[in-house]
Amino acid sequence: MAVSFSSAAKAEVCRLIPSRYCCALAECFGILLYCNSFHIGGIKIITESRDFACILPKLFKKAFNLSFDSYPSMEAPGKLVFQIWDEEKIEMIMDSFGFDMQDTLALHVNLPIVEEECCRAAFLRGAFLAGGSVTDPGKGYHMELTTTHQSVARETDALIREVMAFPPKMAKRGGGQVLYIKQSEQISDFLTYLNAPVAAMGIMEARLEKELNNKVNRRCNCDDANTSKVM
Repeated sequence: MAVSFSSAAKAEVCRLIPSRYCCALAECFGILLYCNSFHIGGIKIITESRDFACILPKLFKKAFNLSFDSYPSMEAPGKLVFQIWDEEKIEMIMDSFGFDMQDTLALHVNLPIVEEECCRAAFLRGAFLAGGSVTDPGKGYHMELTTTHQSVARETDALIREVMAFPPKMAKRGGGQVLYIKQSEQISDFLTYLNAPVAAMGIMEARLEKELNNKVNRRCNCDDANTSKVM
């Protein structure tokens, strides 16, 4: 089965595994804030990316020194599901990010976790791996990050504006908050920032090819018009 452009981009991002504890923590933070479920009742991360599934246990081991309570079979087709329901593990993870399980949780991006530049990049890599997608540039230009937490979307928006110097757009979809980018140059720059330069180059190559085809078509149309006038 052919690999989608989005899957290939995620596979490229997965090649960079954080060597520093702070970056592993930040990447897990991005994963948890953009995954399917992260609250005091349990954690559920669902992915179709085998590459992401391979590095996920390593990231959690490095960041929290713990394992998942439920692992998927890597041989099984379709989506892969990782879960944690042990209360002590969830409390340890919440505490790592400055959240108190005794309070009513309104999840947000805890700024000290993403204070360093390397940690900001790691956080956005995690967000993309858990809740992101990018369209095949041959079909169009669209990249998005989806979370169920409104405050997380707003704070990620501010973070992207700071590190990338351009603003993503924001929209609601069902019960989720979507940050999206539709400019080819911005998508390419963002993928480069996430350490996916091959995918970024694919965006720019597709754009150049479209521009060349449009130029050729305009030239042909112009030649046809001139020939008609002569006739």
